[in-house]
Amino acid sequence: MKTLFILLMLSVAFSAQSQWSLYWHDEFESALLDTTKWTREIGGSGWGNNEFQYYTGTTNNSQLVNGQLVITAKKEPFGPNQYTSARLITKNKFDFRYGRIEARIKVPMGQGLWPAFWMLGSNIDAISWPKCGEIDVMEHINNEAKIYGTYHFDSIGHRYHGEEIGCNPAEYHQYALIWNDQEMIWLMDNVPYYQATITNGNGNKEEFHLPFFILLNLAVGGNWPGPPLASTPFPSQMLVDYVRVYVDQSVIGVSENDIELLDFSPNPATNALQIAIKNNNYPTKATCYSLDGNTFELPITGNLLNTSNIADGHYSLVVEFENGSIQRNSFIKLGN
Repeated sequence: MKTLFILLMLSVAFSAQSQWSLYWHDEFESALLDTTKWTREIGGSGWGNNEFQYYTGTTNNSQLVNGQLVITAKKEPFGPNQYTSARLITKNKFDFRYGRIEARIKVPMGQGLWPAFWMLGSNIDAISWPKCGEIDVMEHINNEAKIYGTYHFDSIGHRYHGEEIGCNPAEYHQYALIWNDQEMIWLMDNVPYYQATITNGNGNKEEFHLPFFILLNLAVGGNWPGPPLASTPFPSQMLVDYVRVYVDQSVIGVSENDIELLDFSPNPATNALQIAIKNNNYPTKATCYSLDGNTFELPITGNLLNTSNIADGHYSLVVEFENGSIQRNSFIKLGN
């Protein structure tokens, strides 16, 4: 209990000092997977864990349905593999260093099933694993009533540390990681449950100060979960509502992420935000995102965004303009 309290205070303190701005996201609301963001990785070589599935590049195993990414594991032969599934990655399309990453996910239950939301160091091809580093934001195996948060690194060989938290993984939960140059904090439904110190030079953790890319996958079998049984349900589905990455505007050097900042006032806001207009370019759409995963469209009148109908809290704001440009920033709503 004392450890959880300390973690909660660390998370609250860090969030209060941070100015989160939505940097990259996928809400999975299109008809087809956005291949400018994701690649369907293909193969069936066991993936270093003696996994049973073949990852395909088709909608047979990954597609968008009703505003969600659906990853489906099936019991069906594909070459020497007896199962198929999907693994989606942002490698060579998007990576980032430091920030907050989160996803709302519902995972399947069953012996031998291994869904994961995780990251790998972008330099993996140059230096291989585990030197590139690995951050598992969420992993689940079998029928366990808990999920795992873990990080892997090289310190004269493979080492890893992590923690687990009890839950019903078959229900939707928001899984998140706050990552800065000092530490990583794992959260489920905005409740922190594990903290790792990664100060450069502390235990050979320099890999966690370089960019990482994102992975979503549903494995079948492997060294950790063991093989599926006759009772394991197939097809089984991992459902992903969204994936979002925020960056901290208060950190010096965030401009390396090429963010165009929105100029507005006041902050904190009560009933409205006034956008600074340049070259007669007016806003056409304004979307704000709360840290608990909710999304809101703000009504627009000229250069005013109406914030009267949203609850008090900290929001990231994305505004689209008449000329097609997009600007981002964060604000605090007070006054309800």
